[in-house]
Amino acid sequence: MTSNPIVALSGVTKTYGIFTALHAIDLDIAEGEFVTLLGPSGCGKTTTLRLIGGFEQASTGRVSIDGADVTASPPYRRPVNTVFQDYALFPHMTVTENIGYGLSVKSNNLPKSDRDKRVADALAMVGLEGMARRRPGELSGGQRQRIAMARAIVRRPRVLLLDEPLSALDVKLREGMQVELKRLHRELGITFVMVTHDQTEALALSDRIVVMNQGRIAQIGSPTELYDNPANPYVADFIGATNLIDAEISGRENGATTFRLANGTMLRANRDGSSSAGKATIGIRPERLQTRPGEGLNVLDCTVLESLFHGDRLRVELGIYGSDKPLFAELPRMEVPMDLSPGKTATFYVDPADVMVFEGGAA
Repeated sequence: MTSNPIVALSGVTKTYGIFTALHAIDLDIAEGEFVTLLGPSGCGKTTTLRLIGGFEQASTGRVSIDGADVTASPPYRRPVNTVFQDYALFPHMTVTENIGYGLSVKSNNLPKSDRDKRVADALAMVGLEGMARRRPGELSGGQRQRIAMARAIVRRPRVLLLDEPLSALDVKLREGMQVELKRLHRELGITFVMVTHDQTEALALSDRIVVMNQGRIAQIGSPTELYDNPANPYVADFIGATNLIDAEISGRENGATTFRLANGTMLRANRDGSSSAGKATIGIRPERLQTRPGEGLNVLDCTVLESLFHGDRLRVELGIYGSDKPLFAELPRMEVPMDLSPGKTATFYVDPADVMVFEGGAA
């Protein structure tokens, strides 16, 4: 747990009638962190964000912000601001009026000159100084997103909540806005809490990611921690692509584990566990499958099912005898030494250090 967190959820449950959206979650967020709530639709991530923002009330548990219990406090009494998915700009107001609206309502005692300076500073921070007199209908999607960000930061909240802020943008614009969000977080130095279902976005932006599943927290960690050491097959499959294969544990020795696949193939993983026999799921990232042999590498004899051109890379679908689930390999196009046309046989290799182990679960 984080010491002196700026946001703390303790045993928070949210129910709607007989449906439980959140199951007694605990979450601490440190001041200045960029934390992303990640998961599929219905996992509880948006409910969690709304509980922090005060748009929902916890059924049980406690929500604290900056050391104060805000469990029953409305949004306007919390030191947070929210950037909504649809931006929620006022169409009849200019950009300046949209940005300054929160100040005029929240800070009636703030002199106009100070409000004007804050609005100008916020516009400059999002790089839209020349748009002050325009209205939202005259702006592109990316510009509207920036104005929504400026309106949220102008009040200088302690915590900024981002509800899928990039989901309405096309791919190119979305990638550009990821850079802008990262820059804004660094320059503002305030806490960002973002909701997204886009794993690439979460990996690129976050200090820590909270992976959620069916109203529970599946794992919390840095992007590298979650990618390299997922706690279970769900996280492995959600954070990046992963080949999940059912296997039997056949033995352990010197901190390594040997597995038998359904077709009799033996694989070795440089990871130990608690039992010397039983079922397991092993995970292999597509980019960890290699086409060049090497000492100590696992060997997988495959049939090429399909090969897809992805510019600088090939995505290859592979079949293994005895398994009805294909494997996928991601290969640098210029480094492929073999014919990977459909129907061809091909041998792939994987380092035992790159084999993930999940005991007891079926893939």
